[in-house]
Amino acid sequence: MKYYSLIDKVYRLDNLKKAYGAVKANNGAPGIDGQTVRAFGENLEAELQVLHHELKTGTYKPSPVRRVEIPKLDGSKRPLGIPTVRDRVVQQALLNILQPIFEPDFHPSSYGYRPGRSCHQAVAKAERFMNRYELKHVVDLDLSKCFDRLDHDLILQGVNRKVSDGSVLRLIRLFLEAGVMKDGAWEETPIGSPQGGVISPLLTNIYLDHFDQAMKEKGIRIVRYADDILIFARTERQARRYQEIAYDILEGELKLVVNKEKTHLTSVEKGVAYLGFVIYPRHVSIHPEKVAKFKDTIRKLTPRNHGMNVEEMVKRLNPILRGWINYFRIANCKKVIFSLMQWIRRRLRMKQMREWKSWKALHKALRRRGYRGEFEKISLRRWRNSASPLVSMALPNQWFDEIGLVDLARYEVGILHRFYES
Repeated sequence: MKYYSLIDKVYRLDNLKKAYGAVKANNGAPGIDGQTVRAFGENLEAELQVLHHELKTGTYKPSPVRRVEIPKLDGSKRPLGIPTVRDRVVQQALLNILQPIFEPDFHPSSYGYRPGRSCHQAVAKAERFMNRYELKHVVDLDLSKCFDRLDHDLILQGVNRKVSDGSVLRLIRLFLEAGVMKDGAWEETPIGSPQGGVISPLLTNIYLDHFDQAMKEKGIRIVRYADDILIFARTERQARRYQEIAYDILEGELKLVVNKEKTHLTSVEKGVAYLGFVIYPRHVSIHPEKVAKFKDTIRKLTPRNHGMNVEEMVKRLNPILRGWINYFRIANCKKVIFSLMQWIRRRLRMKQMREWKSWKALHKALRRRGYRGEFEKISLRRWRNSASPLVSMALPNQWFDEIGLVDLARYEVGILHRFYES
């Protein structure tokens, strides 16, 4: 089915108001004009009327996006483009109309940026292909700067397969060609769709659906989360053949660049890293890099020399702990979680020791806990003493429960099976 008249649905005031609600929920930083989501909302009716009129009369013109760079684990930086709030509202209004049109026909093994789909489902599907369907050999395919290399004409061809409204296609092209502002200078964007744009994930899925469907037609199993792609095969030889087929489609037909250095063949016996997990024949673990990054975050939130007390530290820690465990609890990670909680409590004990300053305060805490007799006079400045039996007696695990520290070990883990599809 093809749609020929959609722009009037995009600029309807009720759709624009709904779009602002979604933008407000996501909040986010201001674009190049400095206007915040809150400031836009303070004069909402007037702002939406202006957008309604501009879209209806064809006079709307998006602003360049504000370029920021986010550090990556490997030391490189990921460029993000932050549109103005008014542009985010229009992109969301467009998304509200286009997503229901394209969503039903996307590849079933595509999971990135789709409603009702998640990283957990992608990992579950990958694990199932390898361990139940015995597609044990895997091409772990890495696309180099995928968002930045999307061809504008191919994006519009993909949209045009279902949408023939010239005003909608023109609006998408305006967003793609709006350019970026970096260090006060405007740069054109002849290719690419900026990460950070509300509409960019949908456009990327439309673009890469050509790859998904081409692989499906050839009977090749894949799992894709945005530009994170796994290709499954029964033998290593078959995997190499599938890899060449994927290269032909991605580089030849879609004009993308495969990072040949990072793309590699692996197998479930060796462990397949995907979306922060490592999949093995009998279990799924958390990727060691993710554990290391988590510990770095905890270190920054629990410095020893800081005026903040332990209770305030716990309040800052808890949202991080909840978010991390809710993502990684699908893994078989009971031992890792137990070890992490021991380490986190030890860091907080060290912080409390520094607050006490001397052994006298430690001894008072022990007596408040009901302990009697003479206690060893230990230094409260040494890390090794944070594991001392005396400190553990004065600050038992129960004390951390009393001050509200989230206990990762109380979460049920190893629940990947809940995300299997019927």
